[in-house]
Amino acid sequence: MPNHSSRSSEKSSLFRRSKTLPTGSYRRFTTPLVPTYRYDSASDLRRDGDGGSCDSDTTNSAVAVLNSESAPSQVLATQSPSQRITKLWTHFSLTHCLKFICSFSFLYVMFLRAKVAKLEAENSILLTRCSRSSSNNENPQMEDVNNRAVVLYSVIMTIALPILLYMYLDDLSYVKNLLKRTNKNKKKEEVPLKKRIAYSLDVCFSVYPYAKLLALLFATVVLIVYGGLALYAVSDCGVDEALWLSWTFVADSGNHADRIGVGPRIVSVAISAGGMLIFATMLGLISDAISKMVDSLRKGKSEVLESNHILILGWSDKLGSLLKQLAIANKSIGGGVVVVLAERDKEEMETDIAKFEFDLMGTSVICRSGSALILADLKKVSVSNARAIIVLGSDENADQSDARALRVVLSLTGVKEGLKGHVVVEMCDLDNEPLVKLVGGERIETVVAHDVIGRLMIQCALQPGLAQIWEDILGFENAEFYIKKWPQLDGYRFEDALLSFPNAIPCGVKIAVDGKIVLNPSDNYVLEEGDEILVIAEDDDTYAPGSLPENPPKYPEKILFCGWRRDIDDMIKVLEALLAPGSELWMFNEVPDQEREKKLTDAGLNVSKLVNIRLVHRQGNAVIRRHLESLPLETFDSILILAEQSLENSIVHSDSRSLATLLLIRDIQQASDKSIVISEILDSRTKNLVSVSRISDYVLSNELVSMALAMVAEDKQINRVLEELFAEKGNELCIRPAEFYIYDQEEVCFYDIMRRARQRQEIIIGYRLAGMDQAVINPSDKSKLRKWSLDDVYVVIASCQ
Repeated sequence: MPNHSSRSSEKSSLFRRSKTLPTGSYRRFTTPLVPTYRYDSASDLRRDGDGGSCDSDTTNSAVAVLNSESAPSQVLATQSPSQRITKLWTHFSLTHCLKFICSFSFLYVMFLRAKVAKLEAENSILLTRCSRSSSNNENPQMEDVNNRAVVLYSVIMTIALPILLYMYLDDLSYVKNLLKRTNKNKKKEEVPLKKRIAYSLDVCFSVYPYAKLLALLFATVVLIVYGGLALYAVSDCGVDEALWLSWTFVADSGNHADRIGVGPRIVSVAISAGGMLIFATMLGLISDAISKMVDSLRKGKSEVLESNHILILGWSDKLGSLLKQLAIANKSIGGGVVVVLAERDKEEMETDIAKFEFDLMGTSVICRSGSALILADLKKVSVSNARAIIVLGSDENADQSDARALRVVLSLTGVKEGLKGHVVVEMCDLDNEPLVKLVGGERIETVVAHDVIGRLMIQCALQPGLAQIWEDILGFENAEFYIKKWPQLDGYRFEDALLSFPNAIPCGVKIAVDGKIVLNPSDNYVLEEGDEILVIAEDDDTYAPGSLPENPPKYPEKILFCGWRRDIDDMIKVLEALLAPGSELWMFNEVPDQEREKKLTDAGLNVSKLVNIRLVHRQGNAVIRRHLESLPLETFDSILILAEQSLENSIVHSDSRSLATLLLIRDIQQASDKSIVISEILDSRTKNLVSVSRISDYVLSNELVSMALAMVAEDKQINRVLEELFAEKGNELCIRPAEFYIYDQEEVCFYDIMRRARQRQEIIIGYRLAGMDQAVINPSDKSKLRKWSLDDVYVVIASCQ
């Protein structure tokens, strides 16, 4: 038997010597093989095709290779070039291979198709040359075939290369990063190139509004040009004709139906499909643009191109009555324009305004959605061209509403173009008024809503019937204040000017020297050049100049306050100035007695310094009958039902509580008319209900504040008049009995009564006959004789001192 021991030992020794060689030397002398492995168990790794097990070194190297795949960031840096190529090859999946095969198969098919077409063309040329004797056109025809082939290849490659490049952008980036990896630095993973391109396009389309249209135009031009060249390459028409056909296929996809031949049909279908896609995209862009424009108009985002209009900033429950008064004021000029800017939807605002159901008399109301704190929104409503700006208080509490009004005034002062008109600001707290005027300057006119209502309630409680007169004067429906210059009256005494207006009643003078308005001036005051006369008239164009017993002593009064207002301390100060010594003010509310004086002191009222009135505290609920019955209601001269501070943000609940208190008081009094009941009503609808039911003749509401805002918006000088009429000192609106001026059944004209009133330094502006519910302000027939009764009363402007 042959001896194989020496050969086997020699083989093993060679194997051992080969293992002692360096790794690099072994790889230089041997061809690297990529072994395959199979797993017989979880711990045994065997080589395919070898029945024996691998030695420990071979097994360890295989395990190292497998572990290198699980940690590429560390092992790839130590791999040889052959291993990197292997890794790169395994990275490309079967999907990538199929993409390449399909792409190049398509290109090869097109190439073969072009060769067949070329051979057919050459065949036809040869047949033509054989059949014709002349061969002058052979070279041009051959050159034309070559040109068409070149054009076809150029079109295919120009279209295919960008597509293929985009398909494998991420793979190119991967190869670049793979070749740049080293052991020293571990680079951060980069964003794929496709994502970066998509992000750049998204930013471009978002930043530049016309980028989409330009991209669509570019795509259309490319489709027409490449489609025309492709048609030229596969058909017999010229270049210009092919471009025209391409445009017709893009514009109308049905025009390609008459194409003959496989090549022209394929190209024409492709162009038509691209044209349908482009026009669908175009329709989408146009539809989106129209939708955005409609939404902008619907949401009130468009700019207001108005001038000399009235601008209202904000939204509140007073808006309805305010618009009504502004419409009445603009009636004489055929209507005006009122712009409302609020943080509400435009459609909602228009719907709410339509619910008011009153005639605007030619006045147009334009609503815009936006914030008065943003300069861009202010410019959108032409704030610099408005003749008057009204800042409404918000529905928040008083301090928040005034703080917002202050921010709005700051925004208005920041308008670079400046303001043409004045600004009327509705304030809720009298203490915040100086700060707003300090910020706004001379253009700011403030109307303190709570202060106005509180003072009016006190005046109306002390003088029955004054509430209706104030509504007539403050509103534009009847007589109101106007200031105008009349040069023909320069040099006249005020006593003579008083009787010079048959359709108006002068009641003050605006002095030209200092601009101050003097109500009820002395009869001997001589009108100087530039002086303006304050009158009460029906409208600003309805008037033009034409060819005393002692005051009754004041008696102490007894007044009841039902409820607690935030500015009740100001009302107490007014009563202290108007009432006679010995008067009593009963305060009936749910605030504990020990907290009332603290609240009044914190508000700035020193109770110990009250001289004319004495405070009497009673705690209870004004809507509980037994609590009201504990009060001597028949002994009060006036009863004021105040809107509760805790319910001032809900006008429905506040008015319901006031109405319930009013009904209970009237029922307890058993139709007694000794006490004057003044109820503070916030909603005009509730006021109408109370007036119709005749359970109270004296009702005040937020409508009076709206009237005051409208009057000041029309003429800011009227604010000086209202401030004096509402002040504790100076002139005020009063109701005087007829016995001050006439005898019973005396027959005199209204002018005579005005002369008699001047002897008392008073100005009579109207009257209310006995048995009448409404007063007549600025009567028309002042020279007409009339019989007067001692039961009549007269409305006068007189000094309260």
